[in-house]
Amino acid sequence: MKVRVALETYGCTMNQADSDIMRAEISKEFELSSVDRADVVVINSCGVIDFTERKILKRVEELKRSGKVVVVAGCLPRISAKKVREIADSALSPDNVHRIREVVRAAISGRKLFIIKKASIDKSRCEKKRARKGIAVVSIAEGCMGRCTFCATRFARGRLRSFSLDGILDEVEKAVKEGYVEIQLTSQDTGAYGRDIGTSLPELLEKISSIEGEFRVRVGMMNPRHAYEMLEDLLNTFESKKIYKFLHLPVQSGDEKVLKDMGRNYTVEEFEEVVSSFRRRFDDVMISTDVIVGFPTETEEAFYRTFELIRRVKPDLLNITRYSPRKGTPAYRLKDMPDWIKKDRSRALTRLENRIKEKKNASLVGKEFEVVVTKSDGRFLSRSLAYRPVVLEKGRIGEFCRAKVVGYTTTHLIGERTV
Repeated sequence: MKVRVALETYGCTMNQADSDIMRAEISKEFELSSVDRADVVVINSCGVIDFTERKILKRVEELKRSGKVVVVAGCLPRISAKKVREIADSALSPDNVHRIREVVRAAISGRKLFIIKKASIDKSRCEKKRARKGIAVVSIAEGCMGRCTFCATRFARGRLRSFSLDGILDEVEKAVKEGYVEIQLTSQDTGAYGRDIGTSLPELLEKISSIEGEFRVRVGMMNPRHAYEMLEDLLNTFESKKIYKFLHLPVQSGDEKVLKDMGRNYTVEEFEEVVSSFRRRFDDVMISTDVIVGFPTETEEAFYRTFELIRRVKPDLLNITRYSPRKGTPAYRLKDMPDWIKKDRSRALTRLENRIKEKKNASLVGKEFEVVVTKSDGRFLSRSLAYRPVVLEKGRIGEFCRAKVVGYTTTHLIGERTV
């Protein structure tokens, strides 16, 4: 009887892509199963903030108490190596996901194996076994060019390593032929793609757009400076009908000094120029941004500038994170502020975000969009060309149709099919 292995994934889209690789490798030798039935549980971990780390380590301990063998993959084996060594049966880093079977074998035999030495693999060339229909996550690079003072993820992912243009194109083409209608391009910073191998994100998008088939591409988050530096080329490639008019541009703060203290290499003005340029070029574009509240040098005045920036820009999506000191980062040496201040600032931004969403979604009632159905959980989640979520009562994953907006919530639009 084969050993049963379950896989739990936490964190970013990149971790989902890594899990697709591990799932393919695991299935070559072991039986993929649910956690309840599993002999071994592989935790693909995230260490972006302290709360997430504690949650995952608690989960590992819980699984161990229930008699499971636990392998920890993902970012924590590098970010919190000591803690992972203490509680995990074995572990491996994100750039060693192709060696997951080796680590599982060791854990089963009672031999602890920790593979965290840096490796360099082209993940676009790795075999994938995707967990869901409709959406294919495609990694285009690993690591980044940034030096953010608060970020521990770079300890796990390292410096930029772009994957081969041909490998990515082959992966996208294969996914489209297999019936995937949404391709999510992911990396720590999609805007940095190709800078180490003599190409660029616009060139990649142009070549992906030439692949035959009916599908849509969602471009993952990019540093505002990189977007600003290639703005015209980026706008031109986004003209393609195959690319969602969706821009994930993390600003993190609306205060120039805080941005400098964070090690972010752009200005508020550059961020706003990219956003306004996309809105001028396209009739409907969805803007997503991230904000960190409570960074050690964020004064009341600095937070107010962030609040005013969000009120001015009116992003469609706002991801709010309370600053979390991460050991080993430059910002860890700074004096942290009380949690109640972070909570107050987070709540203020959340209220603003909800007002923005309410007004925007209300303005879309009566509009009609071409949508593609990408998920189902009883009802069907579809996406407009601007990546707006439109929930339908009827549909089929992979189907393109037209829908009229008849209602809304703060999180999605409610649609009725017209064709």
